[in-house]
Amino acid sequence: MRHLYRCPMRWADLDMLGHVNNVTYVDYLQEARVDLVRTLQQDRAHHPGGDADLEDGVVVVRHEITYRAPLGLRFRPVSVECWVSEVRAASFTLDYEVFHDDPEAEGGRRVYLRARSLLTPYVFAQERPRRLTAEEKHALQRYAEPAATPPAARIGVVDRGSCRHYPLQVRFSDVDLYRHVNNVTYVEYFQEARIRLMADLTRDSGVPTPQFVVAQTDIDYLRPVLLRPAPYDVWSRIASIGRRSMVVESEVADGEETLARSRVVLVFWDGERQASAEPTPEFRAVVEG
Repeated sequence: MRHLYRCPMRWADLDMLGHVNNVTYVDYLQEARVDLVRTLQQDRAHHPGGDADLEDGVVVVRHEITYRAPLGLRFRPVSVECWVSEVRAASFTLDYEVFHDDPEAEGGRRVYLRARSLLTPYVFAQERPRRLTAEEKHALQRYAEPAATPPAARIGVVDRGSCRHYPLQVRFSDVDLYRHVNNVTYVEYFQEARIRLMADLTRDSGVPTPQFVVAQTDIDYLRPVLLRPAPYDVWSRIASIGRRSMVVESEVADGEETLARSRVVLVFWDGERQASAEPTPEFRAVVEG
């Protein structure tokens, strides 16, 4: 069984291309996930004296996000289905599909995004993960469905020697009710660092910045980022460039300690044709040089 959530869209969700921004999709996933947990809490019977409760706190350990098609503003909600693809002793995995019903599309729906999140229940008062209870496992199994694809490989260590640096100042609004920076906001941090990386490369070389869209985002969350006056560090580099795409690797760090890592696949984009394109030879030379 899949859980269906109808997520309202906002004008502010759009980027400069008129598409829903890649960060905003992750917000849609979070809204669906919160709604699923709320449903689980309503459906399951509580044991007397039991204090283990998914609604008390779940943290994201990993996101794998595949962007399938651009989504423009609609004056009707976008649908988000989510289901449980794996349950382990101290974690569970949710898969998602973001779509609109469309009788002209394959399978009767136009899919904009597919994603996967690895989550663990968390005791925020003690700042530690915990194991799932038998009751929680039973409740999650109601939404069990085998994963269609295997998980992606973990993100390797980023070589800071080949990176550009972006000082990250955490805003008060970045922090969730558990006093951690929200998982969605990390995607925004990596986006800001990526834009700074492109601006630095093109400014130094005089080559125009190409347009691109995000095709894939993977994030490993290793340690919490907290609100503080001092900035954190984000290190980013272009790991590879292909015929129509490139891979950017980044990490958020506190000194020598890595707090999160990301791997993003960017597709070069022709805004007039609304299609993928090849980068200019000049931009390729800057990246490969």
